[in-house]
Amino acid sequence: MQFHHHGYVSGDPRVQPAAGVGIDRPAELPDEVDVLIVGTGPAGMLAAAQLSQFPGVTTRIVERRAGRLAIGQADGIQARSVETFQAFGFAERIIAEAYRITEMAFWKPDPADPSRIIRTARAVDDPAGVSEFPHLIVNQARVLDYFAEFMANSPTRMSPDYGLEFRSLSVADEGEYPVTVTLLHTSGPHEGHERIVRAKYVIGADGARSKVRESIGCTLAGDQANHAWGVMDALAVTDFPDIRTKCAIQSGTGGSILLIPREGGHLFRMYVDLGEVDPHDKGAVRSTTIEEIIHKANEILHPYTLDVRNIAWHSVYEVGHRLTDRFDDVLPEQRGTRTPRVFITGDACHTHSAKAGQGMNVSMQDGFNLAWKLGHVLEGRSPQSLLSTYSAERQVVAKNLIDFDKEWSTLMAKKPEEFEDPSELEDFYVRTAEFPAGFMTEYSPSILVAAPEHQHLATGFTIGKRFKSAPVVRVGDTNPMHLGHHATADGRWRIYVFADPATPQTPQAGTASPTEQFAEWIANSPESPLAATPEGADPDAWFDVKVIYQQDHTSIDINAVPAVFKPKVGPFQLTDYEKVYATDPASDIFDLRGLDRGGVVVVVRPDQYVANVLPLTATAELAAFFTPLLPDRKPEKLPSAALPAGLTAHSAKTHSATTPSALVNN
Repeated sequence: MQFHHHGYVSGDPRVQPAAGVGIDRPAELPDEVDVLIVGTGPAGMLAAAQLSQFPGVTTRIVERRAGRLAIGQADGIQARSVETFQAFGFAERIIAEAYRITEMAFWKPDPADPSRIIRTARAVDDPAGVSEFPHLIVNQARVLDYFAEFMANSPTRMSPDYGLEFRSLSVADEGEYPVTVTLLHTSGPHEGHERIVRAKYVIGADGARSKVRESIGCTLAGDQANHAWGVMDALAVTDFPDIRTKCAIQSGTGGSILLIPREGGHLFRMYVDLGEVDPHDKGAVRSTTIEEIIHKANEILHPYTLDVRNIAWHSVYEVGHRLTDRFDDVLPEQRGTRTPRVFITGDACHTHSAKAGQGMNVSMQDGFNLAWKLGHVLEGRSPQSLLSTYSAERQVVAKNLIDFDKEWSTLMAKKPEEFEDPSELEDFYVRTAEFPAGFMTEYSPSILVAAPEHQHLATGFTIGKRFKSAPVVRVGDTNPMHLGHHATADGRWRIYVFADPATPQTPQAGTASPTEQFAEWIANSPESPLAATPEGADPDAWFDVKVIYQQDHTSIDINAVPAVFKPKVGPFQLTDYEKVYATDPASDIFDLRGLDRGGVVVVVRPDQYVANVLPLTATAELAAFFTPLLPDRKPEKLPSAALPAGLTAHSAKTHSATTPSALVNN
């Protein structure tokens, strides 16, 4: 965490000074906004949190409820999501309060007495070590609370507008605010009255019954599995020995349970198999009482008993797998003729069972994928064509999720005698561990993802997949750390320069190493992506350029490191020493990630996905990659949205040492 670079900070350094639209932010929802987000679920809140880092962008998020969510229905947090939480600054805190999954136990009928269940196997949750972060269980409401805190502390001082329900929208062919949205006050002094808001863009994060989806003519298509499950969050006394371990339980009498221990040491969630549902049931199964669910759970758990003392929440649902054909308002015949104005995320565009623990996780990545792109377009960093990549990228991910969930939920619903191999369920769990952990997403080549021409130079950083962090040592303060943990959700591109074998030296004529030559080009060439950085902004305002040397930190002379890796930042032009790294002798990142010792450049998107891998000499290719993603020319003056938080172009030169700081350079 960096602060003090705009002056001494005596308070909480996580609270950024108000800037842009956050200064005197109106309490009432404005008549015109840049982005209107509908729904404060995981996708909507993450999108809002990301957009809160763009001070020049007016973003508001509306919610039909009168206040925050008290009890969420989702609880599984995959390791990829915890990586994302790290970028938003609350991974450590949420890990501390969450339940951590380390193993999964499998229970099946006792061959000697099929009326009884016995433990037959245990599986390590992350046998391959796909992430340094754990698999967690924590209430969805707490995740939303952390995003709300991040938004409130951001330069825009964002907070949800509660008590407003989406009714309809229309999109005009022209105008600065082409989307007209009709809202209804559901609480407060204006309850029952409609409200019109005009927006440049709208994000529908309003769930499986999305009215935003309906407004743009999208429908969920798919199948209903005709299999029902009762789910309950319970406090109980039981003699079942694995009540604090994640379990898949299959009984001999028919029926299964997926047991998920919850945070706090006592609460647990049970998905209880209610069996096949008659296609003509007309929803009658949903009237199953909590007493019936508890009775069924006791039948499955025999010879163990479950004495339920309190129910925090329960429901009955039927498994369904549905997907929309597009995630925005551009019809197939309109592709290439216009860019989208309305987007849908999360359950609004993909639904599936809850047992794979993917709904909240995939929804948050929808929001992350979309929000930084909107921020870049609205700030003038990128052309509107960037927005067409959202639907193209995320629909494929949702389709893969549904295919996975169909197989997993089918296996969970099978009776023990229906398995060809008794270990089929646990084998599937272990074999597919990387998918539910969130690491199988791989975006195809596009304007944002390069072709894998140079992939062999960095085999551990797959182009199109998330940037997999690894240990390094920061040279300036000798601290060991994870390289990826230093990348915050600030909307910047990351350019990691993995140096050639030469150590940095004081420049001498004709002796520049490949790394030094690359540093000279990216710092000073008019073709460099850094040349697009607005006048008056810090040199790393749009691009965070870091160097990782092959030597240990004692071999690096920090004064000989090229200046582009030590930018001057803030009103006092202080040197940033936190972009220069060395290898960790205990785990060399070059070996861990298959990095070419001749040097390699790895480009990472603001949402943490690898966009390109290039040799140090491929400066023309790097310039060509960024050309369609950046403004045509360097802005003549600094837009307010691109200024360091709390500063104007004038105050950046006259800033007082007593002004609070912001976490803007990481």
